[in-house]
Amino acid sequence: MSSQTNTTEPNKTTGQYHSLKGTVVETIGDLTGAPSWQQSGKQEHAQGEAEYDAAQAKGYVDGAADRISGKMDAVAGALTGDRQQEVSGNVRHDKGQAQQEMNKPSL
Repeated sequence: MSSQTNTTEPNKTTGQYHSLKGTVVETIGDLTGAPSWQQSGKQEHAQGEAEYDAAQAKGYVDGAADRISGKMDAVAGALTGDRQQEVSGNVRHDKGQAQQEMNKPSL
């Protein structure tokens, strides 16, 4: 992995970057017969895949939380007659649903 410590949340973009970079390094190792490059590439590829998967799972869970809290706000707004809260809740619910769709795990 890079010299930066992983103190931030997982990120799909950096996960893809490290996965691709690891594949390139491993391929160079395969072509040159350099076992250290092969191993280093395999390791970075695996770490990149793991980061991507973690970011995807987090995005899915965050979307579920937005859907639930949005639905609760929408219902509360409807019950109290607060149209602004109802609309805001519906928007948050829809945002969460879209986020879940973007991060749906591939089977």
